[in-house]
Amino acid sequence: ACDVADRRALAALLDEIPSLGGVVHTAGVLDDSVVEGLTPERMDMVLAPKADAAWHLHELTRDRDLSVFVVFSSLAGVLGNAGQGNYASANAFLDALAEHRRALGLSAVSIAWGLWDTGGTGMGGTLEAADVARLARAGIAPLTADQGLRAFDRAVAGAEPLVVAARWDAAGLRARAEAGELPSMLRGLVRTPRRAAAERGDGVAGLVSRLAVLTKDEGLRLLTDRVRTHVAAVLAHGSADHIEADRAFNRLGFDSLTAVELRNRLNADTGLRLPATLVFDHPTVNSLAEHLFRTLVPQAPSPEDTLRTALEHVGSMLAGAKEDADAVRSKLVAVLQSSLARFGAEPDGSGRPDTVVGKIDSASDEEIFALIDNEL
Repeated sequence: ACDVADRRALAALLDEIPSLGGVVHTAGVLDDSVVEGLTPERMDMVLAPKADAAWHLHELTRDRDLSVFVVFSSLAGVLGNAGQGNYASANAFLDALAEHRRALGLSAVSIAWGLWDTGGTGMGGTLEAADVARLARAGIAPLTADQGLRAFDRAVAGAEPLVVAARWDAAGLRARAEAGELPSMLRGLVRTPRRAAAERGDGVAGLVSRLAVLTKDEGLRLLTDRVRTHVAAVLAHGSADHIEADRAFNRLGFDSLTAVELRNRLNADTGLRLPATLVFDHPTVNSLAEHLFRTLVPQAPSPEDTLRTALEHVGSMLAGAKEDADAVRSKLVAVLQSSLARFGAEPDGSGRPDTVVGKIDSASDEEIFALIDNEL
């Protein structure tokens, strides 16, 4: 036995097996994280036992007459999987290696496995209930040991360099299809009503329309309930009743993967494009609901903002009236004098430079712009 990622140790071991008839490479390590959390060390931890080891096995046995060369890959390399950028990359390399060996006339098959029901052992045995529930929502059901062994035999006996060996959950696939989230290569597995996309759009528009006629308190209650429902689903809780709205997400059991799934669910529900850091930026249900309300129901501009915008527009008109600047300025002074009189101020017609109107009457274009900024 040896570390197959260690080329020298592997070469020494293979020298002790001159009559080697085949290779089955099953090694794998998980270190899940969103892309922002990956480091070179975390990439190497996952790539070494997969990519490095398989390449060493390929190079050190390519001159031997092997009857089989099997590498255990994963659905993550074929379909991708949230939080498994490193693991998906490692498995995609194995799939490519099998293609490469076939092109060289060598035996090879890469088996992209789905989830195995391993009874609490192996890589699948480390999954929490929320992880299994997330995979079910993705349309992936666990393979029994008997199903896995039969799939292995068929893959090795077949002619394809890459075989996907997975058990699909039809309800999960259908739900993803209706949400518009099903990968294109899986769309032939379920029938999706064409109205689904339109219904999703209607649902988002309906939410925005409903919020528009609610008070802020009512809107926040609506969004809080929706967020709690999504949180319960992501954490595989049967009900949202026990989701505390003021409890931090990390104390509820969130990690980077469940954070991304919650973000994806809220994107579909609201029509927004929310960042992957959503639950870290807004760390409770209450604060997240507040953020969604502010985003979905923009506040009307204040009177001061409206006035500022109008005066900025006046300034732009002045800037574009180079040839008739004096005439435009005179008209502006008249309008401002009328407005001041209308709202109770006494316009000063003396043109003294210490009054607002006097300043405008005697100012250059640049000074008028500065005055507008200073007064507001």
